[in-house]
Amino acid sequence: MLSLLSANHHLPHPTMQATLNIAINAAREAGKIIIRNMARIDSLSIQTKQKNDFVSEVDYQAEQEIIHIIRRAYPQHSILAEESGHREGDENQWIIDPLDGTINYLHGIPHYCVSIALRHQQRLEIAVIYDPFKDELFCAGRGNGAILNDRKLRVAKLTSFDGALVGTGFPFREHDNIDPYLATLRELILHTSGIRRTGSAALDLAYVAAGRLDGFWEFGLNTWDIAAGCLLVQEAGGLVGDHHGGSTHLDTGNIVAANPKVFRLMLNAIHTVTNE
Repeated sequence: MLSLLSANHHLPHPTMQATLNIAINAAREAGKIIIRNMARIDSLSIQTKQKNDFVSEVDYQAEQEIIHIIRRAYPQHSILAEESGHREGDENQWIIDPLDGTINYLHGIPHYCVSIALRHQQRLEIAVIYDPFKDELFCAGRGNGAILNDRKLRVAKLTSFDGALVGTGFPFREHDNIDPYLATLRELILHTSGIRRTGSAALDLAYVAAGRLDGFWEFGLNTWDIAAGCLLVQEAGGLVGDHHGGSTHLDTGNIVAANPKVFRLMLNAIHTVTNE
């Protein structure tokens, strides 16, 4: 199993490494289900959860496989999963998105991932984001850095908006945030070199951690969309917060993530055009 030792001089606690290995195994097994079903996308059973929010049988199958692997190792832990909701347990909570980027997947666009995080007493401890199509495994353990496959991750070194490439996601459910979002989008289009909307917030955050994107912002996401990505960004040297720079992002889903310099620039841009 993958070890964070190659990415950081700190020695991971044996329990942390063992727990990370469980999460990696769960993510990879879910990824096998996702890839195995690619050839039968046209025949998948698909339901509409709410406007513009879809779930397929692959989401359910992948989630149940993740939960099965985690429950087998840690039957006492609680679960917060996108499709099956909350299961009570102790102060350790697994936060699971079995297929972030479902609409991409259903349209044959190869950009989606499995996202798994472990939170202990409200503090994120472990993160795994796995892109099964590209076989890219992003991992982090609190205090032990972040890695992509065997390479240590660091956020981009950019110190201004000049040349910045920033990721985002459009409001798509009830469009509650459309006006402040569009104002923010306009402001950032004017000041950066480009905006990307890829359809997977979890992968966007992983890409910020990897330095592929210089920043990311969105309104109204769910906890399972961003939990693993938040820890990845932090362990890669970046900052994550809400639109005030505070720490309510996991609850509100209003998030900004970037290296420290770009993070502050993005907060200023948001404040310039919204009432937040």
